Amino acid sequence: MTKKRPAAIAALAAAALLASCGGGNPLSNPDSIQNPGQTTGQKLSFIYFQKCVNPIYSLRLQVNQNGVTTTNTCASGGCHDTNTGTGGALRLIGSAPMVDLSNPANTPEVVRASDMYKNFYSSQGATVIGAPGESRLLEKPMLQVLHGGGQIFFDANDPNAKRISFWISRPMPQGQDEFSIAGNSMLTSTGDCLDQ
Repeated sequence: MTKKRPAAIAALAAAALLASCGGGNPLSNPDSIQNPGQTTGQKLSFIYFQKCVNPIYSLRLQVNQNGVTTTNTCASGGCHDTNTGTGGALRLIGSAPMVDLSNPANTPEVVRASDMYKNFYSSQGATVIGAPGESRLLEKPMLQVLHGGGQIFFDANDPNAKRISFWISRPMPQGQDEFSIAGNSMLTSTGDCLDQ
């Protein structure tokens, strides 16, 4: 019992010291964190993702990191590659083949087991559905928040940033899943990607 008393006294002294420094928040963090609300349960379009967003991850893009410009892909090792990447929560399989959604054998269960769907799922997890400006998938490569991979998009007018923004801002209709044919409205009649 006597050994616990000095530890308790030390803890009280530390608390008093913190209080005398202006409170128990030495890093000046906000008292309350406000996360953007997402309660609609809507999904983003898998159709648009695999045709228009996933290919961006394999493009050799310019990277500006601390004034040094290089080129790299988002899905490369060292970046967001699922096996060797160091890029946080966004994990990608660079070799993910497209899924033929017109093949009746590719049921939602089959598609959800595919590598392309793993990329979709990881990407959707880095978004606030319907709010591109609040989505890490855009904020990080534009350096609006810390991105260890440097600045990829210099502004929202970058063609790839516009495409990602278009995808995030157009969720599937309420009650429809990510495979909804409503996703076809995000493509031109010839199957090209819209971005505005």
